[in-house]
Amino acid sequence: MLDFVLHLDQHLLSLVEHHGVWVYGLIFAVIFCETGLIIMPFLPGDSLLFITGAIAGSGHLDPWTAGTVIAMAALVGDNLNYWIGRLYGTRLFNERSRWLRREHLARTEAFYAHHGGKMVMLARFVPLVRTFAPFVAGIGHMPWVVFTGFSLLGALLWTGILVSLGYFLGNVPLLRDHLEVTILGVAVVMALPVVLRLLRRRK
Repeated sequence: MLDFVLHLDQHLLSLVEHHGVWVYGLIFAVIFCETGLIIMPFLPGDSLLFITGAIAGSGHLDPWTAGTVIAMAALVGDNLNYWIGRLYGTRLFNERSRWLRREHLARTEAFYAHHGGKMVMLARFVPLVRTFAPFVAGIGHMPWVVFTGFSLLGALLWTGILVSLGYFLGNVPLLRDHLEVTILGVAVVMALPVVLRLLRRRK
């Protein structure tokens, strides 16, 4: 698994060459699990989108099909995670818990009532956070229609930006030869606006 994540570009291209369109199903499964299962935030997200775009740019995948598959996986995964949090998450909060107390649940509900839409959309661009945000939105009983709307918007922006970056820049020799650094740089750029906003609010 570690080798697959560290050399994702090589492995994904090999899978495309050997299995063709079935790779779309693999991409869907990885994004769905990373987004929808709270125990799998370690799966590749941003890097998978960038590399998928790069492979599409080299002519091995269709960018529109890949983008549609990724956006659908992100939306469906978000909804699964939301409903797990909504149906079962509140059971984690009780008076005996040191960290998850009832007053924390009340604060969560109040936060998502005022800032839930922005949180769901912006969290899509931050690794780890995007896995937990839908779950917490469900715990906070954010209205499902509102959640789905912002989740869809975030999924479309996330997919469009990262797949496009991979498509147009992923095959530039300098970036391709230093792919790990490139992907890390993209992740930092994606997360930077959210981090700066949080720092301003804290200040």
